[in-house]
Amino acid sequence: MDLQEQLKNLFPEHVPEEIESNTSEDTSIWMQDEPILCKYEKRIGKPTTILDGYTGATEDFKALAKEIKTTLSVGGSFKDDKIIIQGDYRDKIMQILKEKGFKVKRVGG
Repeated sequence: MDLQEQLKNLFPEHVPEEIESNTSEDTSIWMQDEPILCKYEKRIGKPTTILDGYTGATEDFKALAKEIKTTLSVGGSFKDDKIIIQGDYRDKIMQILKEKGFKVKRVGG
């Protein structure tokens, strides 16, 4: 007996809800008029790319940070309304954001 059958025996009147798969996360992110700033800095001697200037919801910015990190297969973090990516990936990040419809401005170098 698998788990589904056991649950049906325990709760016979329960009707399972169908979960819709929301694969289009691009439409849920709020677009803004101001460009996102893409900076390059060296922190403790190591190159980092910093994205700053997003004025939308924090959850959307965190989702964007996670998507960038998984797409590029790099580490990074989200602190103080900034996305910090390990390494110099300005060109790739700017391309990803432009494909999503964001305006991006390169700052420094």
